[in-house]
This record gives sequence, C-alpha cells and structure tokens, in this order.
Amino acid sequence: MSIGKKTWQLAVTTALAAWAVTVSAAPVNDMPGGPAVRQYGMQAPVTSIASGQHFLHEVLLWVSAAIALLVFGVMLYSIVKHRKSNNPRPAEFHESTAVEITWTIIPLLIVIGLGIVATGEIVAQKDTSNPDLTVKVTGYQWRWGYDYLKGEGEGISFLSSLSTPREQILNQQPKSDTYLSEVDNPLVVPVNKKIRVVTTANDVVHAWWVPAFGVKQDAYPGFVRDIWFRAEKVGTYRGHCAELCGKEHAFMPIVVNVVSDADYRTWVEDKKKAMAALLDDPNKEWQLAELQARGEKLFNANCASCHQASGKGVPGAFPALAAAPVVLGPKEPHIEILLNGKGQAMPAWKQLSDVEIASIITYTRNAWGNQTPLNVVQPKEILAQRGAAK
Repeated sequence: MSIGKKTWQLAVTTALAAWAVTVSAAPVNDMPGGPAVRQYGMQAPVTSIASGQHFLHEVLLWVSAAIALLVFGVMLYSIVKHRKSNNPRPAEFHESTAVEITWTIIPLLIVIGLGIVATGEIVAQKDTSNPDLTVKVTGYQWRWGYDYLKGEGEGISFLSSLSTPREQILNQQPKSDTYLSEVDNPLVVPVNKKIRVVTTANDVVHAWWVPAFGVKQDAYPGFVRDIWFRAEKVGTYRGHCAELCGKEHAFMPIVVNVVSDADYRTWVEDKKKAMAALLDDPNKEWQLAELQARGEKLFNANCASCHQASGKGVPGAFPALAAAPVVLGPKEPHIEILLNGKGQAMPAWKQLSDVEIASIITYTRNAWGNQTPLNVVQPKEILAQRGAAK
C-alpha cells in the first residue's frame, strides 16, 4: 500500500518541528578555548603555524573549486552543445597532441605551484630549534603527563586527567560548556614564546592535538617526536587525543593555559612550592588512616575509571579489586603490578611517587570489605622494590 502525499508532508513537517525544538533547546554557549556553537570552518588560529595551515586550506579549497567548475563546465557545455538532437552525425577524430600536452602541463603547473606554497609552511612546522621552553608530553591510558625539561619551569612535572564529573558523563547532571574538555592540571606556557613539545607514550599510540595551535603529533611508546608552537594570544585552548587508544580514548582531553610572562613566573613559583610540599619522606612510618585518606583520592582520580569507585571493575574488561586475590595476598605482587603494569589493560604507574603508590595499595587493601593481615603498605617498601627492579 502506497503512502499518500499528505502523509509524507505530515511526516516531514513533524520531523522539522522536532528538529526546531531540539535546536532551540540546545545550549548556546561556546566552549571556552574550543569550538563555537554551530561553528563553520576551523577554530580561530592563535599561532603562525595554524594561520599558515588556514591559508593553505583556503588556497587548496579555491583551486579545487576552480578545477571542479572548469571540468563540470566543459562537461555541461559538451552535453548541451553536442547532444544527438543537435548533431545527428557524431564527429570522427583521433587523439590531439595539443590537447594531450595541455592537460598534462596544466595539472603539473598546478601541483608545482601548490608545492611551492606549501613547502615553506611545512618546513616552518618542523623547525623546533632554539625553543624558549621544552615540555615532554607522555600519553598514558588515559591521561597526559607533562615534564618541563628546559627553560623557566625546568623540573616541574605533573599528570593531567579529565575533571568532568562522572555524574555528567552518566547523564545524571546537566553537562557543562566544557564537557569532556576540562582537566585537573592544565599545561601552562607563556605567551609569545617558542614552546617545543616532545611527545612519547607509556603504553599505546596516542596523539597530542590542539586545533587552535595547528599542532598534532602522534606519541609512540619507546620513541620521541617533537613539534612546536608560539601562542600569540593569552587564553585557554583545548584539544584531545587524536589517536584511538582504548576504552577511555574520549576521556583524555588537553587544556593549555597561555598566560603572560609575569603570570607564568608566578605559576612556576607556586607549582614548585606545591611540588616541594608533596615530596614526602618515603622512610617515614605512615599511619593507616592517613594512607587511606590519600589513597582514596588518588584511586578515584586515576583508577576508578576502570576498576570503578565501588571496586567491582567491569566484567570482561577490567577485574574487580573487591575480594581480589592479588589485593588480599602478599604485598610484593601487588606492588609489582602498580609499578610495571600487567598486559595491555593495566598500565604501569611508576611515574607516581612511592608515597602515592603506597597510599593507593593501602586503600585498595582496606576498602570494599577487603581486610588482610598485610593491610598497610609503607612507602619505603615501594622504594625498596623499585630499587630492586633497577
């Protein structure tokens, strides 16, 4: 049975009305440092690299449009001018040397011209010499590690993880304007300074990508690659891992705060003071309560995305820690897994301090009903096993 015209009209009208309601109800706020609502085209560039990429994009777009217009114009002209009703007797001819030369030379000249325009931009993108600041970026499943290697701020090191509340991810709360694009510890760099970014990875292939900077570099385990940028405008800029890296790939955003020189110096001083305050003595005898309190925070920030805050894990993907043999058993295998990882699913966490690892292990050995005779792990035990591994 065929559907009548009025039925189709009603269906289309209903669909358009539903779409209009959805659009009108959608958030209208732009993401700070990210794409605008219903944005057309790429993000506004804030570096010379990104500006050059935008220029190349526009050149290629218009050259492609001109070629398409010419080709389809000739096709349309030929279809109309030489249709059968106009020319009942088709022309009979063989190849033309002039035409053959023409459609070989013209594309060659176009490619050479585009190559000349692009070469300067590509060379500039690869010139990482003489940076004002060098930062090593390490991809982890699923967060970023930042180490300031050279320049003002040398010695600063921290992890950057997604800070979007789990309730928003589970649709239990309204989503913020920066949903899935916000972190607890953003990368901070000074404005108008050349920043060299050295990328590597701890486990699988990741990719560090910030569209407003025009930079994207894969991070390979066991290898280093580098890129650079010079942000010309103070602000917050956002990106994401651009390489499919596992279950939480969508949950490892990048946030870069570009600040003035004075604000950067202040941040460096404050960060170094904060790092010094966290340099706990691994030989201190810690109490169960203080290790548990610290371990709970670290577990929720770094481990709960896989093992869940309840310790029940994800069946078939990530094991439960509640009543798990490795948690209830001897300390050494438990410490070994935290330091060196296990298989593809469990990454190594040796980048954490001895106190932090001891806190996480102590927390898991006392949470969710886990009770063992060996329920306290001291930082000096982590230090000893780390040294023995070396």
